[in-house]
Amino acid sequence: MGTKRRLGILTSGGDCPGLNAVIRGAVKAAHAHAMEIVGFLRGYEGLADPVTYVPLTPRNTTGILSQGGTILGSTNKGRFAATVGTSNRQELDPALVAEVRTTCEQLQLGGLICVGGDGSLAVAQQFHENGIPVVGVPKTIDNDLSATAFTFGFDSAVACATDALDRLHTTAASHERVMVLEVMGRHAGWIALYAGIAGGGDVILLPEIPWDFEAICEKILERDQAGKRFTLVVVAEGARLPDGRLVTAESTQDRRQTRLGGIGNRVAGEIEARLKRETRVVVLGHLQRGGPPSTFDRVLATQFGAHAVRLILEGRLGEMVCYRPPHIESVPILDAVNQLSRVDPNGSAVQAARALGVCFGDARASREPVFAPPVGVPVAAPAATPTCFAST
Repeated sequence: MGTKRRLGILTSGGDCPGLNAVIRGAVKAAHAHAMEIVGFLRGYEGLADPVTYVPLTPRNTTGILSQGGTILGSTNKGRFAATVGTSNRQELDPALVAEVRTTCEQLQLGGLICVGGDGSLAVAQQFHENGIPVVGVPKTIDNDLSATAFTFGFDSAVACATDALDRLHTTAASHERVMVLEVMGRHAGWIALYAGIAGGGDVILLPEIPWDFEAICEKILERDQAGKRFTLVVVAEGARLPDGRLVTAESTQDRRQTRLGGIGNRVAGEIEARLKRETRVVVLGHLQRGGPPSTFDRVLATQFGAHAVRLILEGRLGEMVCYRPPHIESVPILDAVNQLSRVDPNGSAVQAARALGVCFGDARASREPVFAPPVGVPVAAPAATPTCFAST
């Protein structure tokens, strides 16, 4: 289609810290190989009528490394909405795909770098199947793509949530309150888990671990008996209620996912009603998406941008860059969007949190060991312990 002398790049879906670092990394790598690069505005919308793009150079991208958001703009609505999966595939309008192909041909693009989450990459996959030269860069603060160990934006979001818990800890202790912090995490509870561990959360509620209000209240009472008359509860927005329902802020709207929100208020209301304890709720919302990227996210995003250009140079179209420590590698986009990464209820992070006394709201057997013993090593039966240990 193109000669590889000109590339395109766009950012799609929800914004997050590190997008500008990807753009800068791609621009610098492209110019190091004497290639032009253009940035399409407002995500995929910039590819079709009206086509809107800007030339990108090392000069006009100077200083964006530390900036949050994206200088190209983004959208997760509009004409480009697609899902890719074995059981639920949503096709793009063929006329729209043809229009995008025409844009790439007229601009003589040798490759198009699509930066986005699973939904945005599903669009990129359909482009690839229709002969449009694309490579993908994974972007989601939820860290829920299994093809990569980490996605940029996740570390920054965890830092934001951890800072919130640090601040809530002092006011909760001062007033002997229960504080509930609601964080993002639709399908995966990585932000809640990592922030809860880093910020000293006492209760962490995840989409992956069924929970009930009785266990939460038991934990709070245990802390009271230990002289700690305050509790920090961290809950992912996608944590289902004990009856299996999601708490939503709105109903499904025209090819969009239902917007979640409100689980924090439901948890706080139940705690107040059951224990007659003063309880407060903080919903971080888009604060987790804003602001400058962390050092880790700057490094990871920069590498993603540079290696996306490498994939195009090597002719490895239809692939997505991924982080497999300590290397940046790649996988087919189709494989990436078909496999979500979720918290393992028996994984090392959850086991460590339990050992620290964190309650996940589930009814674990009181005699169940926190850490599984090595195979073949006999372990003495532990003394009976409460369902949720008191934190130190």
